Amino acid sequence: MPNCPICNSRAVGRVGTDQFYCWDCFVEYSNMGDQVRIYDIAEDGSLEELEMADIDASLI
Repeated sequence: MPNCPICNSRAVGRVGTDQFYCWDCFVEYSNMGDQVRIYDIAEDGSLEELEMADIDASLI
């Protein structure tokens, strides 16, 4: 199981094929080859892709 790309935590669970959820910083991310996409989970459960500039410094 890969570490979280945001906080480097090992508290990560798998939610789908190549999709993971970090229990420490509450983001979902996916590994696509050498590219990592990070998503915020909205109140309705939908995913909103985050850019590195959008990531809250308190999560890091």
